[in-house]
Amino acid sequence: MTYYLAVDIGASSGRHILSHLENGKMVTEEIYRFANGPKATEEGGCRILRWDVCHLFQEIVAGLKRAGEMGCAPKFVGIDTWGVDYVLLDERDEPIDGAYCYRDERTLSASRLFHEKMPFAALFSKTGIMFNTFNTVYQLFDDVKKGRTKNAKTFLMLPDYFHFRLTGVKAHEYTNATTTGMVNAKTHTWDEEILAALGLPKSLFGDLTMSGTVIGDFTDDVANAVGYSAKVVLPSTHDTASAVIAAPLKGEEPYISSGTWSLLGVEKDAAFTDLSAADNGYSNEGAYTYRFRLQKNIMGLWMIQQIRHETGDAYDFRTLEKMARENPVADRVSVNDARFLAPVSMTEEVKAAVGRDLTLGELISVVYNSLAENYGESLRALEKLTGNTYSVLHIIGGGSRDGFLNELTAKATGKTIVTGPTEATAIGNLLMQMIGTGAVSSLDEGREIVSRSFGIQTL
Repeated sequence: MTYYLAVDIGASSGRHILSHLENGKMVTEEIYRFANGPKATEEGGCRILRWDVCHLFQEIVAGLKRAGEMGCAPKFVGIDTWGVDYVLLDERDEPIDGAYCYRDERTLSASRLFHEKMPFAALFSKTGIMFNTFNTVYQLFDDVKKGRTKNAKTFLMLPDYFHFRLTGVKAHEYTNATTTGMVNAKTHTWDEEILAALGLPKSLFGDLTMSGTVIGDFTDDVANAVGYSAKVVLPSTHDTASAVIAAPLKGEEPYISSGTWSLLGVEKDAAFTDLSAADNGYSNEGAYTYRFRLQKNIMGLWMIQQIRHETGDAYDFRTLEKMARENPVADRVSVNDARFLAPVSMTEEVKAAVGRDLTLGELISVVYNSLAENYGESLRALEKLTGNTYSVLHIIGGGSRDGFLNELTAKATGKTIVTGPTEATAIGNLLMQMIGTGAVSSLDEGREIVSRSFGIQTL
C-alpha cells in the first residue's frame, strides 16, 4: 500500500491527513491535529504578531511520527500553509527575527512608502496581485527599512521553509510565490524591477519550482526522529491553490474556498493585469501548470471564529448557525473593511460598525448575511470582468458545511450551489502528490476521483 501524507496548516490549526488510492477512490484519514495562532508580544510599545515556526515544525514532526507508529508510514509527504508569510535565513540558515504574521500592523506605512518608488498601477500590471497591506512585498519593504534584511541570505515562504527543514533542500514553489506580489505574471519568475525597488539582491530568491515536483528525501535527523524516510513532493503549497485543485470543477466554473478567508474566483489561462480587475478587488494568483486563479479575497469565517472565541468558545458553530437563523436583522457591515482584520474585539467592532448593541444571535446573523451579499456582489463583478455568465458556484473547504451560509449564498447569487469537499486543501495537497509521482495521470482525472470519493452535494 502506498501512503501519502498531507500536512495542512491553517492560521488557527494544522492537521495531518493520510491517504491512499483504493478501487478508484481516494481514502483519507486525519491522524493528527494541533492548534496554531499568532503569538502577540509588546516591543517598543507596539503589539507584534509572529508565528512560532519552531513549535509548528515540532508539530509537523510529531504528526509524521504518528503515521509511522500506526504502521502507515507514508512514501510521500507535502506541506501547505496560507500565503504571503515567510522567513529570512541568515548564513547559518537560522530565521532572522522570527516569522511575522500577516495580521501584524507593521506594513500600514510600508505599503505607502513602497508605492512612492513603484506606483500600485505599475506593480499590478506586472504581477496581477491585488493590493493588501499584508502582501509580502510590503512586509519585505518594512524589513529593509528596519534593517532585518542586512544579514539575510535566503528568503523562503513558510511551507518552503518547513520542506527545507525536512529535506535540507531550498525549493521555492510557484503558486505560493505568486502571493508575494513579486512574481511577474508573464514570465512566471521573480520580477527584477520589483526586487530592485525593494533594494534586495536576486540571490536572496531561488528559482521557482512547479507543484508536483519531488524535491528530496527526509534528512537523516528527521528520518531518525519519525522512524522512517519519505520523499517530499511539492503540493501547491498555498492552501487556496491546493483547495482549488480538489474542487470538482467542470470547465470554467467559479468557486468559493470557504474558511478563515473566503476566496471567490475562476481558473484562467492568463492573468488579468489591467486595473479593471484591481478596481473590483480581483487578484491573479498562480495555479498548477502556470494557470491563474482570478479571485477575490473576502474576509470569510474569521469574523465568526473571533466572535466565538470571545465567548470563551462556549458555543459550537452549529449552535451559532441556529442562533443566526432565529435572530434575523436588517443590519449589514462591509466584511472587507480593514477594521475587521485584527480588532481587539470582533464583537465590539461589529457592534460599532452597525451602530447599536446586538445579541450574540444578531451578531452572527449580521456577519452571515453580510458575507453572502458580498459573495453575490463579487460574483456579478467577476462575470462582468470575464464576460461569462455562470450557472454553478462551487463551495469548497470547511465553510462548505455551513448550511445556513450556503442557503444565503444561493439566494444572494442566484446560482446552483455545489458543496464539497470539506477538506479540500488537504485533498488537493494529496492529489498533487499523486499527480507528481504518477499515480494519477492528470488534474482532470484527479477531479473525477474527488467527485467519486467525497460527499459532493448540490443545492
